[in-house]
Amino acid sequence: MSKPDITPLTVAQIQEMLDVSPFNLFLGLIVVTADASRQEVTMRSPMRPEFERRPGSKQWHGGVIASIIDTAGDFAVGMMVGRGLPTVNFRVDYLRPAVDTALVAVSRVRRAGKSVGIADVDVFDEKGALLAIGRGTYSTLDAK
Repeated sequence: MSKPDITPLTVAQIQEMLDVSPFNLFLGLIVVTADASRQEVTMRSPMRPEFERRPGSKQWHGGVIASIIDTAGDFAVGMMVGRGLPTVNFRVDYLRPAVDTALVAVSRVRRAGKSVGIADVDVFDEKGALLAIGRGTYSTLDAK
């Protein structure tokens, strides 16, 4: 049985899907690029006081970083299958603190199979320093 032709989602379509969620709106996620040929999505999130680990520290809370990684991974795989997906498993490694910077998450699809998809996500500060890495596994099963 052949796989149905799926047109990958565009930047505008991914942004529209993101903006339906009040949580994603709160994160301020902006889709910068969506490159289906490279199976890569880049998103940006600005710093805001509600994301601080401690008031006045300008240091990002790890939970917010994890949410950005999960969302970027989800929509990278989702770009390839044409819809948002539920997370099955997720992990993150924090490499250095994110302080007084927007975050840029670059997500690369490793697999977009019939039942699961996997994406690796690198999170950078505005100067290009790698701050965190994550991997998400997402269910690609059609829930018809």
